[in-house]
Amino acid sequence: MTRRQSLLAGGIIVVAALAAYHNSFHGVFFFDDRVSITDNPSIQHLGAIGRVLNPPPVAYTVVGRPLFNLSFAINYALSGADPWSYHVVNLLIHILAGLTLFGIMRRTVGKAGPALAVALIWTVHPLQTEAVTYVSQRAESLMGLFYLLTLYCFIRSTDESEKGLQVSSFKFQIFSVAACLFGMATKEVMVTAPVMVFLYDRTFIAGSFRAAWRRRWRLYLGLAGTWLFLGYLMANFSAKARPSIGVGVVGSWWVYLLTECRVIVRYLGLAVWPHPLVFDYGIWRPRATWDLAPYVVVVVALAAGAAWALFGEFRISKFRISKFAGFAGAWFFIILAPTSSVVAVASQPMAEHRMYLPLAAVIAVAVVGFYTLLERSMGFQPMSSRGHGLEARATFIAGLTPVLAIIIICICLTVRRNEDYRSEIALWSDTVSRWPSSDRAQGNLGLALADQERWPEAIARYEEALRLAPDLVEVRYNLGYALFRSGRMPEAAAAYAQVVRQKPDYADAYNNLGNVLAEESRWPEAAAAYEQVLRLEPDSVQAHYNLGVVFAQQGRTAEAIAEFETVIRLDPDNAEARANLAQARGQQSPNP
Repeated sequence: MTRRQSLLAGGIIVVAALAAYHNSFHGVFFFDDRVSITDNPSIQHLGAIGRVLNPPPVAYTVVGRPLFNLSFAINYALSGADPWSYHVVNLLIHILAGLTLFGIMRRTVGKAGPALAVALIWTVHPLQTEAVTYVSQRAESLMGLFYLLTLYCFIRSTDESEKGLQVSSFKFQIFSVAACLFGMATKEVMVTAPVMVFLYDRTFIAGSFRAAWRRRWRLYLGLAGTWLFLGYLMANFSAKARPSIGVGVVGSWWVYLLTECRVIVRYLGLAVWPHPLVFDYGIWRPRATWDLAPYVVVVVALAAGAAWALFGEFRISKFRISKFAGFAGAWFFIILAPTSSVVAVASQPMAEHRMYLPLAAVIAVAVVGFYTLLERSMGFQPMSSRGHGLEARATFIAGLTPVLAIIIICICLTVRRNEDYRSEIALWSDTVSRWPSSDRAQGNLGLALADQERWPEAIARYEEALRLAPDLVEVRYNLGYALFRSGRMPEAAAAYAQVVRQKPDYADAYNNLGNVLAEESRWPEAAAAYEQVLRLEPDSVQAHYNLGVVFAQQGRTAEAIAEFETVIRLDPDNAEARANLAQARGQQSPNP
């Protein structure tokens, strides 16, 4: 393939990506974006590089991911809290990943037509929208870019056609290790990259693991060394920093593993038919282990088939669809393994962004299989490295119509999906309509409605979330506030009372309970609620002020004065406390 043809193919990928994501730039920040960006102090000063590379635990989505956090700091320097630059960078990362995938496919299958088709479909596939349009999932796409670069640079290091082979080989090996290191600093799924490079070498280049190790053991030691860096980063993790990681909500590790079989089958279904796409699936709770049996059978059969294709009869002399399918199967299962078997993500067993890299395997098998059948039907040698002239052109033209139709359909679906990200209400409403059993989606839709003071609608969503999961303390707390703002005081008091029963150390809930009781003139109960706040947080300015107001209403003037004086000591600029203190002193009877 000439340089001009490569540039043309790259240009087509860029244009297709822009067509698919041209309407993604108006998306807003929501959900984890608040933790990653708007409430993340470590990205606000790019010059403080130490803080940028070591964010505080409060920004738990970027903890242990220094390069991911650095990318947000660069965006913040460009546009502050305006989302446009974040979306531009997300799309740029995705385009670079698509170009890299094209390079990998072209050097693997030896044909530009199938390689371009795979890269194009992967780039514009609507299943990728979560990893591209949702800003916080840059972790997935940026890691994916480094993953692909790790493999691409390795392949280039083995290319005997490169001029100055020794120098070129060493240079690309360095690039491969560097890309792997950067990926480890972005997201933990990168842990599988050295394994996939070794497997690629064995499958397509060296012919055996022993030969691959003998020829390139220094490279593999370098790639394995990046695990030490990842281990160092993960040593900073804690249950507090990553509250969603760990088995608990779903059940035992075994149940989680079986549940992931259902998830994998759904991933495959969405790769073929990307509807409905769901932003948040919540927690899947299987009624019984046997419910998952059909999914387990499908996954075991697919994994066994991939292993047989990969390790069965093996010939290195020419490209074979069986070994290609075997490697693709390994790519799919190994990249998904960290979140589908090894590490339980209890609060989110399924997330579409996790298919960012595995989707390439599904598309590649489908496209290469299609072109193989097409060449056989035309009497050509399937996927032969020879015949790049008339045979390649004839095959490309014959496959152009169906491939182009798929690409156009994918672009249209991706454009449509991007519209769901235009606002929080739009996205959560879409999620609830497609997956009403997600209690988290119901609760977040309630929050989005509450932000617009649509209290009756917000209350309905909170109540539905609590029907699905009665132990959601934060949702019940939000329900109490919505009821309070709606003037439904007895119900609000009951909601807050339930919250403090579930979480006795929730100071804000006691404070809000006191506000509701005070609104109903239930002064002794309100005072008790505020006093409970002060037992938990003795320096709470708001609780001291509220307690002072209640004491004043009860005629306990001396105690009210003491509370207002405490407020002024803690917050000297509090004008309301000064006004109330002056009024209380004016009402105080003179000492006899």
